[in-house]
Amino acid sequence: MTRAGNDLKLIHIGKLIEKELRHQKRSVMWLSRQIPCDRRNIYDIFLRQSIDTDLLYKISTLLNRDFFSYYSSQLHSFDETDISPPAKPSEERL
Repeated sequence: MTRAGNDLKLIHIGKLIEKELRHQKRSVMWLSRQIPCDRRNIYDIFLRQSIDTDLLYKISTLLNRDFFSYYSSQLHSFDETDISPPAKPSEERL
């Protein structure tokens, strides 16, 4: 994934959620009861590279961890001076 020629680090939010859950020594069953959902859905979340914002908010609240910060830190580190204006149609043909 690139933006204006700069490589952006891909965020795998599912892995980050799983890592935090393990770090807090909480079980998959605990999280599934809190959401609530079937525990198999939690394992599915761990495999996701992206996630619905409502669900991410709920998980962030339950684990007391701002998972949105991974995305916002990338936005803040993006140097807007690297953006070059789009080529004009006549320039694209040259």
